[in-house]
Amino acid sequence: MPIVKNVSRAVSQLLQSSGCGCGIPIVPVRCIGVSPRQVASDASFHSVSFSESDHPRVLITGGLGQLGVGLAKLLRKRFGKNNVILSDIRKPADNVFYSGPFIYADILDYKNLREIVVNNRITWLFHYSALLSAVGEANVPLARAVNITGLHNVLDIAAEHNLRLFVPSTIGAFGPTSPRDPTPDLCIQRPRTIYGVSKVHAELMGEYYHYRYGLDFRCLRYPGIISADSQPGGGTTDYAVQIFHDAIKTGKFQCNLKPDTRLPMMYIDDCLKATLEVMEAPTEALSMRTYNISAMSFTPEELAQEVQKHVPELQVTYNVDKVRQAIADSWPMNFDDRNARRDWGWKHDYDLPELVTTMFSFLGSDSRIAQAN
Repeated sequence: MPIVKNVSRAVSQLLQSSGCGCGIPIVPVRCIGVSPRQVASDASFHSVSFSESDHPRVLITGGLGQLGVGLAKLLRKRFGKNNVILSDIRKPADNVFYSGPFIYADILDYKNLREIVVNNRITWLFHYSALLSAVGEANVPLARAVNITGLHNVLDIAAEHNLRLFVPSTIGAFGPTSPRDPTPDLCIQRPRTIYGVSKVHAELMGEYYHYRYGLDFRCLRYPGIISADSQPGGGTTDYAVQIFHDAIKTGKFQCNLKPDTRLPMMYIDDCLKATLEVMEAPTEALSMRTYNISAMSFTPEELAQEVQKHVPELQVTYNVDKVRQAIADSWPMNFDDRNARRDWGWKHDYDLPELVTTMFSFLGSDSRIAQAN
């Protein structure tokens, strides 16, 4: 027994000190390709992969933005109401809260986000938390934290728990030195906004995690998205949503971009359809991890002319915002999305006339109901 005690004491002293005065670190071993973060030795997991269940278990971060609520509605119809969890750091409207599962989730709180994934057996994660272009330029430190630090948390959790991860990118991921008409999937990307820089970072980090850790990362570069369900959120392309609200409410619209500023655009139903399609596409069908998608391309003047077919009395003026105009001038005029159409059969449904008619059918109905009430 004295021998055992002496050996134990000697080992303890050896581990606590060394000749150079540095402690000998003892860390858990992590297998490369499983998780980029260390996992506590006493961690307990009970997760189910998509192949082991009838439907994916879905978490949407930043879900109260322009796309999250619509995506949740689409996914709930397909996978079941209780299989799709919407999350955000803001209080949802009553109609959103009671339409399906909603939880508080701060993407900057790694531990909380990890608990949500584990406790709810999440298998698909749609990461929509981000500050958009114009808003990001007004608060760069916050945009850097949300768009980059938050992304790192999501990537680590997705890799650790073998999730299928979708992160949207944007036309803002390109810059003034990128080819603009058309812009291919692979070309030089030197954006000049923190939003654009963070999205290039997301594309490259997602691709890196795919090859390094086997993460099933999927990404689409969205054009400007037009929706009747949400108010403009500070993006450079939001003029294309604002014009419909102003046409109905006041009959006057002031555009903050030049009349001949051409940008790629898409109606929200096409955007959500493309997002679901790329997530359901077989892995072997994907030749890349980030795809352009497009539907139409127009200028403020062309949009105004189409709107005036429905509201002839609409008065349009132009008061150019220098920040937004500089951003728009660095973005693509047209997207080349041939790879998406070839690899997983992408096809849009809405062109400009259908877009305008659909927007007025929704907003016009809402306006008449509000006036009647």
